[in-house]
Amino acid sequence: MGPGYVWVNGMWVFPLIGITVMLVVVYLMFGRGSCRSPRQGTNQPHEMPHNLSPALDILKNRYAKGEIMKEEFEQMKRDIA
Repeated sequence: MGPGYVWVNGMWVFPLIGITVMLVVVYLMFGRGSCRSPRQGTNQPHEMPHNLSPALDILKNRYAKGEIMKEEFEQMKRDIA
């Protein structure tokens, strides 16, 4: 029995299974992008939303629908700001 005898009886399957399991674990950790170190960022500055006030959007919609008059719109706009 020499060193090649081990590979004859199907013992080559176990290293193949081990390598496959390791590749699956590495893919699950890094392949989907879910495991990132805290230092990894997007290199893009944080963008501020264009409109910071949803109340102003509601007010504009009410004015556009004709629910409030211009004077009321201006007063409420000043109150929000």
